[in-house]
Amino acid sequence: MNLAWIYLLIAGLFEAVWAIGLKYTQGFTRLWPSVITIIAMGISLYFLALALKNLPVGTAYAVWTGIGAFATAILGIILFGESVHFARIFFLFLLLVSIVGLKFTAS
Repeated sequence: MNLAWIYLLIAGLFEAVWAIGLKYTQGFTRLWPSVITIIAMGISLYFLALALKNLPVGTAYAVWTGIGAFATAILGIILFGESVHFARIFFLFLLLVSIVGLKFTAS
């Protein structure tokens, strides 16, 4: 696997960390969740920038947000008891298929 794709995976996972972190910051009124969230934002953007050195911006951005959205939705189910029903799982699966498809069709 190309190093740029590994960077992009890391960036996407840290996007999920900061998205979930936003829930814990309570509008940035709690210090440590806010600090962790801001650090995760920086890490996510740093690795996205590294990935963009070698990947097309449209593909990289779509995959970055897709990984973040998929992981955030799964973590929302696990951590916050968000709804789990067939349609939601089906569309999360389609999102995952789209992410993988973009990886294999990137030029």
